[in-house]
Amino acid sequence: MTAALLGFAALFALMVLRIPLAFGMGIVGVVGIGLMRSWPAAAASAVTEILDVAKYTMSVVPLFILMGHLVTKAGMSRELFRASYAFVGHRRGGLALSTIAACAGFGAICGSSIATVATMARVAMPEMRRYGYADSFAAGTIAAGGTLGILIPPSVIMVIYGIMTEQSIGALFAAGLLPGVIAAALYMTAAAIVTARAPQLGPPGERSTWPERRAALLDIWAVVALFALVMGGLYGGLFTATEAAGVGAMGGLLFAWGRGALTWPALIEVLGDSGRTTAMLFSILIGATLFANFVNYTTMPGDLRDWVTGMNLSPVMVVVGICFIYVVLGTAMEELSMILLTVPIFYPLIVHLGLDPIWFGVLIVCVVEIGMISPPVGMNVFVLRSVLPDIHTNTIWRGVMPFVAADVVRMTILIAFPILSVWLPRSLGL
Repeated sequence: MTAALLGFAALFALMVLRIPLAFGMGIVGVVGIGLMRSWPAAAASAVTEILDVAKYTMSVVPLFILMGHLVTKAGMSRELFRASYAFVGHRRGGLALSTIAACAGFGAICGSSIATVATMARVAMPEMRRYGYADSFAAGTIAAGGTLGILIPPSVIMVIYGIMTEQSIGALFAAGLLPGVIAAALYMTAAAIVTARAPQLGPPGERSTWPERRAALLDIWAVVALFALVMGGLYGGLFTATEAAGVGAMGGLLFAWGRGALTWPALIEVLGDSGRTTAMLFSILIGATLFANFVNYTTMPGDLRDWVTGMNLSPVMVVVGICFIYVVLGTAMEELSMILLTVPIFYPLIVHLGLDPIWFGVLIVCVVEIGMISPPVGMNVFVLRSVLPDIHTNTIWRGVMPFVAADVVRMTILIAFPILSVWLPRSLGL
C-alpha cells in the first residue's frame, strides 16, 4: 500500500511539473515495476503494453474516431439542429432544447464529446445569439449537451472500458442508450426550468410550419441510416464491434463524399486529425496500463477490498464513495486518463461485491460527464472557449451549473435503479 501511495504522489508531482499525463503514468509505472520487481521485468512490461495497442481488437478505436471526423466534415450536425428547431424552436428556450436534441443525435454517430461540442458551437451559437440568448446560458447548453457524445453509442470511452475489463462492447453500447435518453431529457428539463425562472435568457424562436417540419425530418435521413447501419448490424449479428466501426467509417466516408464535402485537402485533414487523436488516446492508454501494472504489483487492490469487507459497507455506499472520488478527480483530470487510471483499482472491487460490471461502466461514464463540465478542468468548457474566444471562461462556468445539477440527479437515479442500464442488454441477450 505504501508503494502504491508513493506512486500516486510521484504521478501528481509530475503533473504539477506539467509533464504530460501519458508520460507521467508511464514513467512512474516503469520505475515502480523496476524497483519492486526488476528492471528487465519493467522493460518487458513496457514492450508488451506498447505492442498490445497493435492488436486487432484495438482497431475499433481509430475507426470510430475516423467515423466521427467524417460525419463532422459531412455537416450532418446542421441537419440535426434544423430538425430539432423545427419542432421546439418556437418555445421559450426552444433553441437550447434544439441544441440538446441535436447533440444527442450527433453523439449517436460521432462518439466523441469534444467533437460534439466543437461542432455544435459553430452550428447553434450563431442562431442563439441571433434570437438574443444570454451567452452564459447558450454556452452552458452546448458544453453540457456535448457530454452526450461519450454516453450515447457508439462511444470511444465505452470501447476503452470494454477492452480494459474484457466486457462486451455491444452490451455496453446497449446499456448506454436508455441512460443517454434520460440524460438528454434531464438536460432539457434543466433548460426549461432556467428559462421559466428567467425568460430573458432564452427567448422563443420562430414557429415552423408542418411542411417545414416534414422537410427537416427528411434531411436527417443520413444520420438515421448511418446509426441504423452500425447499431442494427452489430445487434443483428451481421458483424462484430470492430467490423461495425469499419462499416461506420466507410458510411461516413461515402456520405461526406456524396455531399461534396470530401475534397482531397479535406480528406487529408480528416485523416490527420483522426491520426493525432488516436495517437493521443493510445499514448494515454499505454501509460495508464503501465501504471496499472505497477499498482497491481503492490497490495493496494487487495488491501482496498479487505478494507471494504472489514468495514461492512453496503455495495451502494461503496459505489457512492467511488462516484465521489470520480467527481473530485474530474475537477483536475480529463475523462480518458481518469478512467484508465482508476478502473484497474475499482473494477476488481466491483466484481468482488457482486455488482454488474456493465452497469458500473455506464455509471462511471456518467460521472465522467460531470467532470467534463466541472471547474477547474472541464474539458468541454475549454474546447468551447477555444471555439468561442469572445466568451469568458467564467461565463461558461455559470451557464453549465444547472446542467451539473441535472447530472447529479441522473447519477442518483442510475445508482438507485441499475435496471435502467442493464435492462436493454439483457433483453437483447448480450
